[in-house]
Amino acid sequence: MKIDILKKTDINPTIQNQVSDLFKQLGGNKKQVPLNEIVDGKNQITVAYCSENNEIIGIALMGSYNVISGKKGWIEDVVVNSEHRGKGIGRKLLNKLLEVGNEKNLTEILLFTEDHRTPAISLYSDLGFKVKDSRIYTRKTK
Repeated sequence: MKIDILKKTDINPTIQNQVSDLFKQLGGNKKQVPLNEIVDGKNQITVAYCSENNEIIGIALMGSYNVISGKKGWIEDVVVNSEHRGKGIGRKLLNKLLEVGNEKNLTEILLFTEDHRTPAISLYSDLGFKVKDSRIYTRKTK
């Protein structure tokens, strides 16, 4: 099992398809953006991945940005292949992103999860994330 950061040079059709298959396991009708658009020098996104036997079995993404209130990170799209859950892969992926956050001197890392994702909530709490007293608002533009 290998945990690493995906680089633009790593992306090929096989990797793209494996990530697409994982992304579908998040559920809903979310549309995936192609990896080469995500892992772009202009886009401040870190993609942590777990691979085993040349197959990507887990991913977690973190965007980073600077605002007046500090250097922030936002974790999204954390998913582990359903056949590999319960093995600590999600924890390893998040720890990798937290390491990157430390390297980037982020002052705060945020994430969002839905109330019914109790195993994820337990993991996030275990890693020191606290529920923030705020609301997330969304406005679809397309």
